[in-house]
Amino acid sequence: MAKRSIIFLVLAVVLLLIIGFVMLASASYLTLDSSGTDYGMVWKQAVWLSLSMIAGGVCCAMNYERLFAWRWPLLGLAIITLILCYVPGVGVEVNGAKRWIGLEFLGKRDLRVQPSEFAKVVLVIALAAWYAKHEPHARTFRIGFIVPVSMLMAVTVLIGGEMDLGSALICVMLGIGIMVVAGAKIRYLTLVGVAGIVALCAMVWITPNRMHRVIGFASEVPGLSKIIKIEELPLKDRKEIEAKKRHQKHSIFAFGSGGLEGVGPGLGRMKLYNLPEAHTDFIFAMVGEELGLQGTLAAVFAFVVIVLSGMCIAAYAPNRFGKLLGFGLTLLFGLEGLMNMGVTTGLLPNKGLPLPFVSFGGTSLLMAMISVGILCNIYRQGVHLSAADLPILRRRNRWTPQV
Repeated sequence: MAKRSIIFLVLAVVLLLIIGFVMLASASYLTLDSSGTDYGMVWKQAVWLSLSMIAGGVCCAMNYERLFAWRWPLLGLAIITLILCYVPGVGVEVNGAKRWIGLEFLGKRDLRVQPSEFAKVVLVIALAAWYAKHEPHARTFRIGFIVPVSMLMAVTVLIGGEMDLGSALICVMLGIGIMVVAGAKIRYLTLVGVAGIVALCAMVWITPNRMHRVIGFASEVPGLSKIIKIEELPLKDRKEIEAKKRHQKHSIFAFGSGGLEGVGPGLGRMKLYNLPEAHTDFIFAMVGEELGLQGTLAAVFAFVVIVLSGMCIAAYAPNRFGKLLGFGLTLLFGLEGLMNMGVTTGLLPNKGLPLPFVSFGGTSLLMAMISVGILCNIYRQGVHLSAADLPILRRRNRWTPQV
């Protein structure tokens, strides 16, 4: 699969893009955007896709090792853009979250970008470059733990402060994953895990909106439902909890009504009623309703193929930086897809996160295509030698490279 991994990767991405545009056309059926245009979301996403393909092509043609030299400017730019979300008049607040930067100076009042999507990719580049440069010191406390954790926390704290706890959690898991593969000591990483859990609990506790989501989710878990007594809470809190639970209930209803073959593109009814953010966070539920189990499994299979292909590309990278960079970008795809699917199917608490390549969102699509372009460039420079040219270990007809 290693030599054909690029083919599988591209086909899986194309499949997800097709599913995404079909669902966006369904979600924006007979609706007008702010300019009075039919299928406004589809046209906007098409423009972003064109820009994303150009950016992805540039990253595919450009030597990915240039990112090693650009790691500090990119990290600084990511931190600056995250800070701009807090600046009045620049940051845009939507549904209580300050995750966006407005671009009104370009003449588009409704045009905005989400810096956290850029920051997640930059975090992968920075951590991969650090451990590639300091490979002999990966297991030390100061160089192999303190500095990488400082970079991780700088990005995570800024994203968490924007009321984007899901992206912050992904950054923590992403950082721990890269540090484990890079060779950092497990006992040091345990400190990061414990600190992350404590910070997560504190952020949930001090924010009523997040607390309502967690309580609503826990009340549906068989073991915890006996402990949590929602009826004893104040009336206002009970209404908020029921509202949060209603979102995921309608998402599950959408999957159930789709059946095996689905009701057909454009014929879904849940998006017309109480399915929230049907074009972004809960678009996977639309896939289940309109394309059925077949479309749902196709989307899940596409993400599995992306993860497997990305891991193969990372394994055959020519140097340590390429291996860690490929692994980190692949892990990012896997975490984002897994968390979005977990939320829409009720396996995780309600949290707004886009589904890569499928959900509406220009910044998410742009950074996803840039990540694919970087993976393609790593593949182009990969070490793909035959069994006769490379010392190998053969076990039951499976060849494991020794690079």
